[in-house]
Amino acid sequence: MRIDVVGKHLEVTQPMREYAEAKAGKLSKYYDGLQAVTVTLKHVRDQHSSQYEAELVLDVEKHKDFVSHALGADTYAAIDLVVEKGERQLRDFKERLKEGR
Repeated sequence: MRIDVVGKHLEVTQPMREYAEAKAGKLSKYYDGLQAVTVTLKHVRDQHSSQYEAELVLDVEKHKDFVSHALGADTYAAIDLVVEKGERQLRDFKERLKEGR
């Protein structure tokens, strides 16, 4: 499984990359057909606040990609939230396959 960590308007440091790869690497236990994971980190500046957005794209065989987004106070919080959403998507997809829908 390939894991890519990309930054938009943000430099991805080595600790950030390792953290995102460790979190995303655990997603394969929820569904074996996971081929690639892309984590995109972006710094979002608003007039009143500054947040970080994380996007997770899960490439699954024989299905469209699963995409999830999350906002967090820092990059690590955003990664945690987006991985939780991706995990839920994979679990729900696997349950639907088991039920035969």
